[in-house]
Amino acid sequence: MESSKTNASYGQCRCCLAKGHHRDIMKEYYINGIREVYFDIFMETFNLFLSTNSLLSTLICSTCIQRVRDATSFRMMVASTERQLLQAIAADDKDTVFVNVPVEDSLESTLDVKLEQTADVKEEAEADVDVEEYESDFALSDYVSDTTDNLVEREAALLGRFARAPPPPLPTRQQLPEICPEYCRQLDMLQNIKVFPKTILKLIEDHETRRVSSSHRRSVISEKLAHIVNVGTILECSNATPFKSKSRTGFPCFYCRNIFENIEKLREHTNAHKKTEIKNVLKNYGAECLVVYVDITDLACTLCDKKIQNLNELKSHLTNVHKKAMYLEFTDRVIPFKLSQSGVHECQICGFNFETFGSIERHMNVHFRNYVCKECGSGFVTKYRLKVHTKSMHIGGNFPCEVCGKIFTTRQKHKNHVNTVHKLMKRFKCTKCPERFAEYFRRQKHLAQVHGVAPLRYKCNVCDRSFDRRYTLSRHMKRDHLEERDFQCEMCSYKCFTNNELRVHMVKHNGERIYECSVCKKSYARKKTLKEHLRIHNNDRRFACAVCGQAFVQKCSLKGHLKTHHLEFSIQ
Repeated sequence: MESSKTNASYGQCRCCLAKGHHRDIMKEYYINGIREVYFDIFMETFNLFLSTNSLLSTLICSTCIQRVRDATSFRMMVASTERQLLQAIAADDKDTVFVNVPVEDSLESTLDVKLEQTADVKEEAEADVDVEEYESDFALSDYVSDTTDNLVEREAALLGRFARAPPPPLPTRQQLPEICPEYCRQLDMLQNIKVFPKTILKLIEDHETRRVSSSHRRSVISEKLAHIVNVGTILECSNATPFKSKSRTGFPCFYCRNIFENIEKLREHTNAHKKTEIKNVLKNYGAECLVVYVDITDLACTLCDKKIQNLNELKSHLTNVHKKAMYLEFTDRVIPFKLSQSGVHECQICGFNFETFGSIERHMNVHFRNYVCKECGSGFVTKYRLKVHTKSMHIGGNFPCEVCGKIFTTRQKHKNHVNTVHKLMKRFKCTKCPERFAEYFRRQKHLAQVHGVAPLRYKCNVCDRSFDRRYTLSRHMKRDHLEERDFQCEMCSYKCFTNNELRVHMVKHNGERIYECSVCKKSYARKKTLKEHLRIHNNDRRFACAVCGQAFVQKCSLKGHLKTHHLEFSIQ
């Protein structure tokens, strides 16, 4: 029985353009235990490589699926029959006889065959041709065999008409170095060596076989097969440890998905698997999302036990020294890491440190820019990640929330809002207790306050400040140390770091005093200024003089007091 059609999508069939709920040619389906990927079937049966352009439909209807199956079955039947016939001929099977069966005479009587009318054929008058004259004029004796008895009448004269000048003489040994010096060099190398015709014939056949097979392989190699060969070669010939993306509980095994709490146990477990299993695992991935993480701690070639610094050196070593076949023209899908117990993850390309595996995992898109977004220039390791990025960030529009009416520019932002605000979805579970949280940083705060886990701190390399988020550290570097001021007021020379700061500043130029004090009816342009004014009515004197103890409502009043009464302290 066929698998359930829950994966069917609505759209146009890629083959006949019929609309309806169809299957995806890139996905795999199981029919009576047999795996089917229609994209691969088109390649194997018809030698047809379908375009993977994202604008084209990837669906196929049930009618076209049946046609593809029939064509595949017919191709297999023809190939099997041809193989049986060739085996019978090779085995010189006397019991197997292949004959052409003549049509029975009875068939002729049943068919009304119209006989052709005979017509007289007018013969050409014989021309008075002197054969000896042709032979003498065109040197026929140089080109016609001596056995002229086998020639029909006037055939010699006919051949003589097309006679050509005798070919030029072959070059001598003294002339060869000037005509073909490379050929002479090869002749010199073959001196005193016995060369038999069978040896030359075998060399020619081997060369033709390699040339045809290599050109055929280059022309039909698919992206997925190339990645499987590259990854399989690297893992089989080195001590690199593959693993899945790190989860909250540990490192998953790439072969069996068992999770281990530290990298040492993962390495010990991975050695129990056969390295040849990696290709079977990779076959389950699509070409657009195939990526393998490897730990390259103490990287070495297992063929010669040579220590290797990085993956690029390993690729060059395998291809140049051990003559391993790799398709280096395809993009890199093997991402290197050095896993340690310290919890600090160092990028093996630029040397930058990261406190979480998720942050370094996202960072690797910077180095492996296999697919680049045309809108914002962001790079990604796989085409699937680029598709997710484009769909969530650049497919703009108005996506209103059905509950609160708030409008979002992308579908992903709308989804995040609904899940966290209205559905109260808590995706982040504490690793120490059953409590769940809606945000990652709330979980980290909970781990630090309740379970005593050391909080994540991102330290600034310039000053002594530290932050709980990398985004906050990045903003601090740009604002305070790099002094970026990209937003400038159009009405004055004021520059600021964020658009929000510019919006607050613009109140000075065109802001209306819409915030009114309910006590004295005094109005202000900013809500913050109104709050500071309300301290006067509440007698909130929070700014006290450190010299005389007098307190003030506003900080500017304290500064004026220091300049007037305590000048020496205001200068300091």
